Amino acid sequence: KPDPYTKDSYLDVLKMMYQLFNVARKDGLLGLEPHVERPEESTIMKNYPSFLGNHHACAFFCDTMKVILTGAVGPHDLAEMMEIDLETAHHEELKPSSAVQTVGDAMPGFGIVACVLGVVVTMGKIGGEASEIGKSVAAALVGTFMGILLAYGCFLPMSSAMAKRVGAANSYMNCIRFALFSFARGESPITCVEFARRN
Repeated sequence: KPDPYTKDSYLDVLKMMYQLFNVARKDGLLGLEPHVERPEESTIMKNYPSFLGNHHACAFFCDTMKVILTGAVGPHDLAEMMEIDLETAHHEELKPSSAVQTVGDAMPGFGIVACVLGVVVTMGKIGGEASEIGKSVAAALVGTFMGILLAYGCFLPMSSAMAKRVGAANSYMNCIRFALFSFARGESPITCVEFARRN
C-alpha cells in the first residue's frame, strides 16, 4: 500500500486541529464536546477523511481531548500520559516487523542445514555416476543460495520497510501530541499548530 502519511495528510490534521482549537477559543472547552464525543458526526472532522480513517490517531486525539475537557489533569501529567500511550502503541506496532526480522535472521541457518543435508546425500552417492553426484552437490548449493536469498532479498528488506512504516506513523502521532500538549498549556490555536508543524 502507498504510505498514508503524506504531506496532504499532515496538512489535513493541522487544519483540523486549528479549526477545533478555534472552536474552543470562541465557545469554550464545552464547544469541543460534541466533536470529540462523536468524531464521525463532527462538522469539522468529517471534512478530513484521512484523519477520520486513521482510527488510532482519531482515538488518541479524542481520548486526550476528553481528558483536557475534564480539567483534572495538568499539562505535564497529560504530556506523560500521551507519551506512555504512544510508546506502548509503538512497541506493539513493531512486533510484526521484529517477527519478520527474526525469520530473516534464521534463513541463512536454514540454508546451511539444507547444504549439510545435501552433502550427506552426496556422500552416499560417492562411487556412483559423476552426473548423480553433480546433481546432489547442486541441490546442496541451492539450499544455501535459497537461505541467503530469502534472508537478504526478502525477509530483512520487508522487516525494514515495516519498521519504517511504523516510524512514519509514530511521527504523525507525535505531531498530534505536541499540538495537544501546547493546547493544554493554553497556547493560541496558531501556536499549537506551529508546535505540531515544527515537530
